[in-house]
Formats: sequence, structure tokens, C-alpha cells
Amino acid sequence: MAAERPTVADLRRAGTINSSEIVAAVDLYIRDPDTGPYRFASGHSVDIAAAVAASPEISELKGKPGSQEKTFRNAVTAAVMAAHVTKL
Repeated sequence: MAAERPTVADLRRAGTINSSEIVAAVDLYIRDPDTGPYRFASGHSVDIAAAVAASPEISELKGKPGSQEKTFRNAVTAAVMAAHVTKL
């Protein structure tokens, strides 16, 4: 049986991806949600748009009026951390 693909959180715990890379990935998505998959220095890649699209909580946040920037950023970060990566 093939091993399950690791999540961003798994790679962060292992030291393969560092916190500043995760912040950079989230920043890029916040600036341009249509950007393609984010590639980490380790050669791993994550499709942030797909992770966000799969999160009903984030869809709910997008529909709420008012300033939700910090809450939105936290929700995107949580989706990124839970996302499974691919190795290029």
C-alpha cells in the first residue's frame, strides 16, 4: 500500500517546510486567488485554491459583509495546513 501524501502541517512538523514559506503561500493566495499551485523550496506543491474551495467555512466567510480579513487569513492558513502536497 502506498503511503498517504503528507499535509503541509506534516512537512512543517518535519522541518521540510518552514513557517515563513507557509505565510508566503497564504500571502500570495490572498493577493491573487487565481494563482496556480504554490511551490515550496523543498519541491513540494500545494493547490491553495482547491484547498480553499473545499472548505465550506471559507465560502461562508466570503459571503459575510464587513471586514473579515484576519478571520479569512486564519481560515486560509488552516486550509493550507490541512492540504495534501505533491512532490515535483
